[in-house]
Amino acid sequence: MKGKFITFEGIDGAGKSSHVEWLAEWLRAKGLTVHVTREPGGTPLGEKLREMLLNDPMHLETETLLMFAARREHLARVIEPALARGEWVVCDRFSDATYAYQGGGRGLDRTKFQILEHWVHDHVQPNMTLLFDLPLDVARERIAQASRVLDRFEQERADFHERVRQAYLERAHANPSRIRVIDANHPLDDIRKTLEKTVSSICL
Repeated sequence: MKGKFITFEGIDGAGKSSHVEWLAEWLRAKGLTVHVTREPGGTPLGEKLREMLLNDPMHLETETLLMFAARREHLARVIEPALARGEWVVCDRFSDATYAYQGGGRGLDRTKFQILEHWVHDHVQPNMTLLFDLPLDVARERIAQASRVLDRFEQERADFHERVRQAYLERAHANPSRIRVIDANHPLDDIRKTLEKTVSSICL
């Protein structure tokens, strides 16, 4: 069986990360080999770049180029080899996040994003992207309750996160066959039932 590539997306506070490992275990229970990873990161170099990206102030284009540099390494070292072996890859964020955060949130020229996306991974796109969406006030409340140091993206103003959310929904509207919007304002069990049904539609 050919491997599948599933990505999780959503604004900070949407709760997507709490479902990543759960979905991987659900797929493993079906007899599949699943590799869980994240962006930025996923490789030793990518994790070093992640630390910089989440904590060090930088120019928007520097930020974007580092995101795609980490992504190219991630694809070459982890994602593409796993898919070639027939494994499934479940990734917490991918290029849709760059479209939303650097494009929607920070205002990067979309043409520049498209050039980088085409250059870095025109030959690889997720089979399915699960976009966790919920009202911004709920997401902000969840972030405020987090018992940890917030990274520089999480510390951004509410209007930044609203632009990110709208960019995600714009991207979903343009790619309805790949990006499935999940209502993240529902109870945990209901969300997971939706995930089972949604992922089963392409996977099992």
